[in-house]
Amino acid sequence: MTVAVAYDAKPEGRAAVEAALEWAGLHETSVVVLHVEETGRAGTAGVAATPAAVRAVETQIETIAASRLGQPAPTWSVVSSTAAGDVASILLQLAAKSGAELLVVGSRRRSEIGKFFLGRVAQRVLLDSPVPVLVVKTE
Repeated sequence: MTVAVAYDAKPEGRAAVEAALEWAGLHETSVVVLHVEETGRAGTAGVAATPAAVRAVETQIETIAASRLGQPAPTWSVVSSTAAGDVASILLQLAAKSGAELLVVGSRRRSEIGKFFLGRVAQRVLLDSPVPVLVVKTE
């Protein structure tokens, strides 16, 4: 069972990767890190991210994996794409292409009103994902 994890360089992204690595280690499977670079430009959805962006994400994931204090890191890879506003759709497409059986996303603490809305991307992923979604909160 491949575990896909939505990653961005925020605390929520780091928490999601840590949880995905833990899950994969317990279930002896691999992790596919999904990174979507928001361009804000029409016509760029689904285009491969720049090699520099992919290398930056790989470096960040290596750092997170190395911080697991003696726990061997499961096999992982990065799949990166671009989006022009609809990050959730691109994440779900990448997860489907990777054959993921679980999708991990991070979420941050929210106000009472914010809890109602959860977050646009996370909410769309939860509602539209064809596979189970694990939502990890940051502290």
